[in-house]
Amino acid sequence: MDTEVLVIGGGPAGLSAAVTARELGRDVLLVDEDTKIGGQLVKQTHKFFGSKEHYCGVRGIDIATILFDRAQNEGVQILLEASAIGIYENNSKGSHTGRMTCGRVGIVKSEGSHTGRMTCGDDEFLEVNAKGIIVAAGASENMLAFPNNDLPGIYGAGAVQTLMNVYGVSPGENVLMVGSGNIGLIVSYQLMQAGIQVVGIIEALPTIGGYLVHASKVRRLGIPIYTSHTIKEAIGKDEVEGAVIVKLDENWNPISGTEKFINCDVICLAVGLSPSTELLWQAGCKMEYMPELGGHVPLHNERMETNIEGIYVAGDASGIEEAVTAILEGRIAGAACTAKIKPSAEAEEMVHNTLKELEEFREGPFSQKIKEGKRRLYQLT
Repeated sequence: MDTEVLVIGGGPAGLSAAVTARELGRDVLLVDEDTKIGGQLVKQTHKFFGSKEHYCGVRGIDIATILFDRAQNEGVQILLEASAIGIYENNSKGSHTGRMTCGRVGIVKSEGSHTGRMTCGDDEFLEVNAKGIIVAAGASENMLAFPNNDLPGIYGAGAVQTLMNVYGVSPGENVLMVGSGNIGLIVSYQLMQAGIQVVGIIEALPTIGGYLVHASKVRRLGIPIYTSHTIKEAIGKDEVEGAVIVKLDENWNPISGTEKFINCDVICLAVGLSPSTELLWQAGCKMEYMPELGGHVPLHNERMETNIEGIYVAGDASGIEEAVTAILEGRIAGAACTAKIKPSAEAEEMVHNTLKELEEFREGPFSQKIKEGKRRLYQLT
């Protein structure tokens, strides 16, 4: 199978990239390992805020539907339950091969610039030749190291959201939330909406990390927030039965005698994300550790192109941010990839306008760290 643009990842960045490239006249195939398109959006029941252009007042789950409908209406080909496992350089100069499978892995030679290898069954393989690859693989949740952190009942916040908002399953009855960033605050509110008690939110920093609007909502629900605290250990034999938290001094050291037992059957970790960049490492992209962006990210320019010509990145795989910026980066990558395949004034105008829109969106105080990370990254490229 031949396509001009291969997009890996069906979250906000991947969907935006696919829709953009298709609107600009390119043949597009989007692959995603999940059974449902939308990435993190399918579990986000809260309403976005900002401007109308950035889906203000629209719930994440509805944004996923909007983008999916646009992709289908534009004629984007979509293959679900297909996991990307490698991007390989073949014999032609500057070309690469993206190999994907949702069952057994096969090896297929390609004469195209880029090749995606997929299977939609145990024995059925599909070879896809593409001229450009956009990696929008998202991110993985960070975990914490503490005694008994492998007990049943310890989840990442994304896993809790998936259980509740996608499958309608309650993770437990009494939840201790670790982390007061936007995800920790939003998931705490959603837990309470579902009738699940949040017994407390702990935060290692001396101040709450998320937006005031989210913090105010959980405060009004009476959820205690313990700043300058961390989890010391989980309590339980076969499952979580409680947790011990402890206060931290200004040097992040536990203060003896400040331990406090919290009665809970779920410990939810909302301690950040790390970019999912395994494919980009494997492809040979130059990587750089950027703490402002969440970890190791591929070197890329403002047009989202990596050091390997024809391979682009967008969304959390390029640096941890939020859904709106992922959508904007996806649009930039889709338009830039289109312009690389076939020069287009329309595509170049879209890149220019979206870069300006992204810069304006990042003017807020919560984006200063991201801006610094991106600035340093662009200097290296």
